[in-house]
Amino acid sequence: MYEEDQYALRMIKAGADGYLTKESAPEKLIEAIRIVASGRKYISENLVEEMAFSLDENNEKLPHEKLAKREYQVMLMISKGEKSNQIAEKLGLSPKTISTYKNRIFEKMQLSNSAELTRYAVEKKLIE
Repeated sequence: MYEEDQYALRMIKAGADGYLTKESAPEKLIEAIRIVASGRKYISENLVEEMAFSLDENNEKLPHEKLAKREYQVMLMISKGEKSNQIAEKLGLSPKTISTYKNRIFEKMQLSNSAELTRYAVEKKLIE
C-alpha cells in the first residue's frame, strides 16, 4: 500500500467522511461533495479494497499499522534517510523525543536499525 493510501485509510478510520487526492478528477470532487452532503461516506474505488483488507479480522496488522500517528510519521522520515536532528527540527520536537519515538518504532516493528526500517518501507511501498 502506498503512503497516500495509508494516509487515506488512517483518515477514514479516524472519522473522516471522505477522502480524495488532489489528482482526482473534478467530477469525482463534485460526486464526493454530494455524497458527503447527503450524510454518507465517500471512499474512492482504489481505497475500498485496501480498507476491506485492513478491516478483515482474519488478517493480522502489519508492523507499521501498529504505530501511532506520530510514530508512523517519524518512521517514514527515518526510512527516507533523515537524521534525528533534522526530524526534530521539522516537527518542532527535541532530538531526545525523536530518539524515544525511534526506539518505540524499532520495538513495535521488531527491527534493529534504520537500514532494516528503510528496507521494510521500500518493500511495503510506503516510500519509493
